[in-house]
Amino acid sequence: MCPSNSPQKDHWHEFLTDLPKCEHHIHLEGCLTPSLIFHLSQKNSIPLPSPTTNPAYTSIESLSARYGHFTSLDDFLSFYFTGMTVLKTASDFSDLAFSYFARASSEGVHHAEVFFDPQDHMQRGIAYDTIVSGYVDGCKRAERELGVSTRLIMCFLKHLPVESAEALYKTSLEAGHLSKNPETGDSPIIHGLGCSSSEVGPPKDMFRSIYASASARGINLTAHAGEEGDSSYIETALSIGATRIDHGIALASDPALMARVAAEKILLTVCPVSNVQLKCVERISEVPIRTFLDHGVRFSINSDDPAYFGAWVLECYCRVQEAFGLSVDEWRVIAENSVEGSWVGVERKRELVGRIGEVVERFRGVLEG
Repeated sequence: MCPSNSPQKDHWHEFLTDLPKCEHHIHLEGCLTPSLIFHLSQKNSIPLPSPTTNPAYTSIESLSARYGHFTSLDDFLSFYFTGMTVLKTASDFSDLAFSYFARASSEGVHHAEVFFDPQDHMQRGIAYDTIVSGYVDGCKRAERELGVSTRLIMCFLKHLPVESAEALYKTSLEAGHLSKNPETGDSPIIHGLGCSSSEVGPPKDMFRSIYASASARGINLTAHAGEEGDSSYIETALSIGATRIDHGIALASDPALMARVAAEKILLTVCPVSNVQLKCVERISEVPIRTFLDHGVRFSINSDDPAYFGAWVLECYCRVQEAFGLSVDEWRVIAENSVEGSWVGVERKRELVGRIGEVVERFRGVLEG
């Protein structure tokens, strides 16, 4: 809800709904709702864990209830990787992607840069082309039917051997998915690379060689860092070539690194509800939103894995407003910085900034009068 203690609650909710958003931290596999998991399990004849071994999989309702009680990142990941096993065909991947885009569009998302995890699918025999073609189809449909611009970010998984990531990177390069077509000038199929999964445990720089190669090719790079790990994980991610940091809340404890991130205009893709659900903080008010605003750190607000955390992007915006009571102009800064940190061209950025200005001016008098 937005925000429960405000006499202008309805106006704030309308403003935050209409405010043009860019979502940069959303895992498509994290959009698999319990109902969709059970549906695809039956459709594709893929068994879920037995209720006798894991009672959460007794029903849609029991699985939904279990999602509200993750104890850590690794506890969540065990359900996340089980859920994605129901994806089998290109149409499954396409439908999943479009279901996210449709929901996001209804909540004011105009541009979305979405993660996907090929390695885990490929380990269970799903062809690389099946995964990519399905997600690309979902992205194209979103652009065509919803007017949402999209970017695909391929994630490497930290809990798997680095050789697995190297093989995936080689496959993507050989398919021509990471570079523009020199003859047609078409954009790449995959617009960036990232890394996710367990943060504390695997080597901080395990993808250094891949990132060096990708950086030399001008490929956009991001990395999950500073969620459960301390600020040194962020510093290492930057040292191997990341130009964006996913999560990054540990940055607030390192003033010198925070000053560098602000000066270099590095975008953090902050996920407040996820941080609470995974016990990184106890409440939204502990996420360093105010600190980042005060120190000029660019960040966007994102839902991460909304089917698991129970909050899609609008709910995340609303809960931030409820916790911090931000002004209209502060929301404008967040929205405009989200645009500037996006991997899109100048014209699209100019268009989105213009839309943000229109909404801000439309609501300014109502919310500040």
